[in-house]
Amino acid sequence: MEQLNIDTGVREYRINGKGVLRFNPSDPNLYGRFLEAMESIQELEKNLRQKGGEVGNDAKKTLHLILQADRDAKEQLKKVFGEENDFDELLNNVNVMAVCENGERVISNLIQALSPILEEGAKNFLEAKARCAVEQAEKRRSVKHAR
Repeated sequence: MEQLNIDTGVREYRINGKGVLRFNPSDPNLYGRFLEAMESIQELEKNLRQKGGEVGNDAKKTLHLILQADRDAKEQLKKVFGEENDFDELLNNVNVMAVCENGERVISNLIQALSPILEEGAKNFLEAKARCAVEQAEKRRSVKHAR
């Protein structure tokens, strides 16, 4: 069987020296999913704070809420970046709702690290799209002038 190797723009990013996250940073579909997921993840965090207040000092219920929020957030991330990216493996089984030394949740730190990459990818996509539109317009003009 013959094989085709097509450049899909997929890049690899090693996370904390361990797992490798693979995605195309200039894929507009991925950027759209990322923006939608960020809203969902913010809602997860809001619900976690609200429900955490409701359960009070019940450690078992609190732990259950945090574990469920972790699963839900990682599911959102998989939807954005693809099923092949296992965020338990990428983050060494750390709960993304855990609070870090900088006072932010792991998921917030991850989003902050990925945002510039995705913004640059979106910019590159738009610039390529604009270049293509200019080239097409120039071709149409040259065809009109040739007549």
